[in-house]
Amino acid sequence: MQLARVIGNVVATRKDPGFDGTKLLILQPIAADGKNVGRPLVAVDSVGAGVGETVFFVRGKEASFPFHPTEMPADAGIVGIVDRPPLHTD
Repeated sequence: MQLARVIGNVVATRKDPGFDGTKLLILQPIAADGKNVGRPLVAVDSVGAGVGETVFFVRGKEASFPFHPTEMPADAGIVGIVDRPPLHTD
């Protein structure tokens, strides 16, 4: 699992039917201290996260596990919301 901050929503006029009924969010991966790490990515939301929240996400086949038995065509998935975001040590 990795930490990320939700920085946006994905709006699509057409998408793979496997994503019907799901929300796609844009994530900025972060380190434990809250600083940005790497490039933003799109992840399928399984927990009801929103913009500005800190979340846990997984990559690979595990991204589809929360939607079992549906086989979700996803490479990244949000699996948890962090109650207390990391502290900045600027």
